[in-house]
Amino acid sequence: MRDAFPTIRLQGRGGWVAGRDGIVISFFFHEHPEAFAHAVWRALQTYLQAIPSGSLGWYPSEEGELDPLDEQGWEHIRKYLLDPPWKGVWSIDLMESPSEAGSYHFEYYARRLGDPIFKDPISSVSFTFPTEYLLEHGASHLRALALDLGRELPFNFGYASFAIVSPQGLFSSGDWNITEALLARYPGLYAYNNSEFSAVIGTHALAPAWLTFLGQPLLGQLGGIDTLRNALPFPEVSLLPMDGDRVLVTLDDWPDPIDTQAKAIPPQYRALARMMEPFLFQYEGEGLPLYKHDTNQWLRRFL
Repeated sequence: MRDAFPTIRLQGRGGWVAGRDGIVISFFFHEHPEAFAHAVWRALQTYLQAIPSGSLGWYPSEEGELDPLDEQGWEHIRKYLLDPPWKGVWSIDLMESPSEAGSYHFEYYARRLGDPIFKDPISSVSFTFPTEYLLEHGASHLRALALDLGRELPFNFGYASFAIVSPQGLFSSGDWNITEALLARYPGLYAYNNSEFSAVIGTHALAPAWLTFLGQPLLGQLGGIDTLRNALPFPEVSLLPMDGDRVLVTLDDWPDPIDTQAKAIPPQYRALARMMEPFLFQYEGEGLPLYKHDTNQWLRRFL
């Protein structure tokens, strides 16, 4: 099974690990942070119970230094998440290593709707795991864990996917030729960057993934669960309704990097992408920078 997942180690300019292979679970919320902060805290507790003890050891302080996640550090994080010192924009990064991208990482961006600093802000949270966690515990375990993490979160969109685990999109500091080649070969590989996307996507979706979570208004725009079920008549696909008029769409038994050197993109990915196309996020405007143009193409990779 390990052979199905490429081993990825992207090095930054100083030789440190800027990204590695793993699994990311992300959710996006089109509500003010006060509405879901306690649910995010409870999801973080679920994550901590699922991963090895002590996996998260560091966090950036307000002064920009990396402080240890000791008892005092955890109390600071709890207060900062549940009762932040200001009601505008804040972020929380909990990481495994103080010097490079590790396997486990918690990333939370709380943004106020309509904040003029951003184009179309939305809050987000992500949880990461190494590929070894998936192989040890199995896909069914990870799917159940993703459901537990998202159960109380009022998401409008979310996903779980094989990914380049790299907090704050730090994979871009590595050799871009290597990253570009990986993304071109493996369309099932997510290069997530919640710091960027949560500032601009609003109620839009990103690309389909192994697990695709759909809430409102996206689910309604797609025609609801019955329309999804009729459009995805594939034996690999399952739809699980969730409380709050939400649904989890599972596209396969396991996350699939989709090695295009060995096979074609599975039809269920293309079918869901076609349904989601009118609601996919795209950068707009004339003369887009190259990275935005490339991102637009990447987000449409299943079409």
